[in-house]
Amino acid sequence: MSERWALAAAEGDGARLVPLGPDGLPAGPVLAEPDLVEAVRSRPQVGRWVWRSTTEVYPRLLAAGVRVERCYDIEDAELLLLGHEGRLGEPRSAAAAFARLHHAPVPPDQPLGYHPRRRLRGRAAEPGSQSSLFEPQPVAVPLQALLEVYADQQRRHDTAEHPGRMRLLTAAESAGMLVAAEMNLAGLPWRADVHREVLHELLGERYAGGGEPRRLAELADEVSAAFGRRVRPDLPADVVKAFAQAGIRVRSTRRWELEELDHPAVEPLVRYKKLYRIWTAHGWSWLQDWVRDGRFRPGYVPGGTVSGRWTTNGGGALQIPKVIRRAVVADDGWRLVVADADQMEPRVLAAISRDPGLMEVAGHEGDLYSALSDRAFSGDRDHAKIALLGAIYGQTSGDGLKNLAALRRRFPRAVAYVDDAAKAGEEGRLVRTWLGRTSPRAAGAGDDGEAGIPQESEEQPPEEGEFTPGYASTNARARGRFTRNFVVQGSAADWALLMLAALRQELAGMRAELVFFQHDEVIVHCPAEEAADVTKAIRAAGELAGRIAFGRTPVRFPFTIAVVERYSDAK
Repeated sequence: MSERWALAAAEGDGARLVPLGPDGLPAGPVLAEPDLVEAVRSRPQVGRWVWRSTTEVYPRLLAAGVRVERCYDIEDAELLLLGHEGRLGEPRSAAAAFARLHHAPVPPDQPLGYHPRRRLRGRAAEPGSQSSLFEPQPVAVPLQALLEVYADQQRRHDTAEHPGRMRLLTAAESAGMLVAAEMNLAGLPWRADVHREVLHELLGERYAGGGEPRRLAELADEVSAAFGRRVRPDLPADVVKAFAQAGIRVRSTRRWELEELDHPAVEPLVRYKKLYRIWTAHGWSWLQDWVRDGRFRPGYVPGGTVSGRWTTNGGGALQIPKVIRRAVVADDGWRLVVADADQMEPRVLAAISRDPGLMEVAGHEGDLYSALSDRAFSGDRDHAKIALLGAIYGQTSGDGLKNLAALRRRFPRAVAYVDDAAKAGEEGRLVRTWLGRTSPRAAGAGDDGEAGIPQESEEQPPEEGEFTPGYASTNARARGRFTRNFVVQGSAADWALLMLAALRQELAGMRAELVFFQHDEVIVHCPAEEAADVTKAIRAAGELAGRIAFGRTPVRFPFTIAVVERYSDAK
């Protein structure tokens, strides 16, 4: 059995550390080491390190070429435990947890996702770089305080609704923190020269002074000509006013609403908006700020949303337009192995609901909606898809309601599972993912992207896998719709964490590197000769994650995998 040690950063570059026994209590004397990195490097027998925060310690180790097998992130565990106890929103730092134990004043938190040694304001930071002098620093916590908090957390895990699952969630989230730090070090391969070529092709020449590039200026002139007056297409209020003056009432300038209009300004306006978004989100300024030494490092934040989906510290990593993906190019002799989990959330619903019929459908590696349509919708795949997604995302009108009724008759346990979650949310009760991540009672509104579900963009309607909680923290129906989705999407995020942890282990010993992750997609950068082994590793990791998360069920978790030199060629 591998050893477990607790470690706390000390003054300067030092550390204090102590071995832990099977019960999590100190099993030897506290040691003081002058160099934290060497303290870890010299103990390869340690299988799990217990520390305050992975973002505090691990980038320092990685910068020195030291990797660890496993860790227990005390502050990440505190966040999960507070949520499970219905106390989400209370400070989650180790200092705050220690203060609560001793009934002392509780210090406030750093912002969620704060990376003290890795992040500079407004742009990517060099791996292992120090934080700005003007950024707030985390509260130092001595080793003895960490040990008390750790012991208390072990007791709190024992009182969870499902202690084993909760411990698994904590372990998976800590593993995710390691993966995020390693991806930040590796970076996503990015060809700045190709990116500039794409921008010139799409946007034309740049003008002095930072104004709009040539193609945007030309489209702006076309929009103005269509309205017969000068209109600023980058200002939604100006566009709405111009349509009103033309006798057309519009609620917004979102693309799908504009495309329903019959007006000569629509075509250049839609093109303008698409290019404007590329210019502002992934243009020349973005390239200068975020790409260094041929790598894009956004700074991943595991569990950055209530549902457990990841966010980033900036850079738009989770919304890279396909045309810009042309700049993501593997190194010479290397390949990008791009893997998309197939219909992940419907498969997760089958696993967590234990519906025999839906588990049988999800036991096929082929198209799940086609298999579903053969059993309940007379072969109509579109109706099958609408029904299943309607059950998950709460569509209660039109064809969605009619198809949902058919789904309820054929797969009653699956529909009942999300119905029960919706009812619990409406009644203000706590709702949990399969492993125990907990949605707060007031979920259903608030910050953009709450519960890991991106709010609808200016450019496109919500896609499959998206739900906008909107405005209604006090609206019971909105809360119910939120929690209906949360139990599925959150459980899918739990599965994804376990998949990443398993894949990290599968890749050990290879030169391959995990370089990108979003909720249902992963990219591994590897030598061309390792691509076949990486493909096998991804498939094995998905199936292992399913067994660990949900037990042995018929449900399969397949991937669509492409081995490419350029990211844009994967889809």
